[in-house]
Amino acid sequence: MARPAVARGKKKADSTGVTIVLADEAAFYTLPAVVRTWAPVGQTPLLPEALRYEHVSAISAVTPAGKLYLMSKLGSLKSADVIVFLQHLMEVIKGKLLVLWDRGSIHRALRVKDFVERQADRLEVDWLPAYAPELNPDEGVWRYLKYVELRNLCCKSLEEIRHELVLAVNRLRAKPRIIRSFFAHAGLVY
Repeated sequence: MARPAVARGKKKADSTGVTIVLADEAAFYTLPAVVRTWAPVGQTPLLPEALRYEHVSAISAVTPAGKLYLMSKLGSLKSADVIVFLQHLMEVIKGKLLVLWDRGSIHRALRVKDFVERQADRLEVDWLPAYAPELNPDEGVWRYLKYVELRNLCCKSLEEIRHELVLAVNRLRAKPRIIRSFFAHAGLVY
């Protein structure tokens, strides 16, 4: 079974009191994610949209306790943004942190590695198995936000998308049982 990093993380957290967070990134585009619309019979609905690939990027982390941490920005995330997010996690979560994430190039960037090494007394990073997004409960966050909270949303600007994303995240934060269900869906029982 391909769960070594996750199993090691749980074992380490149980024995040392480390807080485990699973992190991931996603993008939100102005292209509408319309699931359903209404129109009179025989009249195909036309939804106005700007065919652009500008986007809002977001990085988030979830804990087995049902906490959700998120940072968003207009445009693509860079290694400096990942470092800012890790610093934020270290500010809001007391004690030692174990961050589990995929092997994305942004996570393996030299600046991120250097930062993690400098924070070795409080921060450790481990990798999820390759080609196993189903093991990351944070993927559930993105599915939930995109296909439950933000479905049928047509935004005209990136600022509007970012605003709607913040509102959706706040609604999800108020439902920690749903966040915990993402862990169960990934086969992770804490």
